[in-house]
Amino acid sequence: MPIGVPKVPFRSPGEEDAAWVDIYNRLHRERLLFLGQELDSEISNQLVGLMVYLSIEDKTRDFFLFINSPGGWVIPGIGLYDTMQFVPPDVHTICMGLAASMGSFILVGGEITKRIAFPHARVMIHQPASSFYEAQAGEFVLEAEELLKLRETLTRVYVQRTGKPLWVVSEDMERDVFLSATEAQAHGIVDLVGDENMGDLV
Repeated sequence: MPIGVPKVPFRSPGEEDAAWVDIYNRLHRERLLFLGQELDSEISNQLVGLMVYLSIEDKTRDFFLFINSPGGWVIPGIGLYDTMQFVPPDVHTICMGLAASMGSFILVGGEITKRIAFPHARVMIHQPASSFYEAQAGEFVLEAEELLKLRETLTRVYVQRTGKPLWVVSEDMERDVFLSATEAQAHGIVDLVGDENMGDLV
């Protein structure tokens, strides 16, 4: 029997009695955010809205973004990445399970020195893909040009944030590259591999 989203008691500031709220709302109050699905416009907009709102509320407390995502759409991912750079608080990114494709792009976009992978997490990077088969010939050319621009943007970000040379990143983007947590650390995508003491960071 499905249990739905668990609820926990939470007392808002100034309120005498606690109210039951879903666990994610409670965790959001503690700056714990989650990307646990394919990245699309809806989840990107939700995370952007949360980051902006919570930054207005208190711009001194860091965010912790937990990622377990197979990837998703490029433009919503770039929008989320840009917001992470825009908001005043640092954004810790934490990979649990899988950060693939745009999921790894969001992972690498965390504050440098504050990007973490759980010990058994997996990371995958590759070039952006497109639905060419849906396009007519003229649209195909325009879409190919746009795809090349997006690839250059993503490659430039990986180079900047991993410290790896352009030729290394470009070569990796040619195919699906799967990395363990320690390999992702050596690659510069994360800074730390988590252990039993990692709970002290949150």
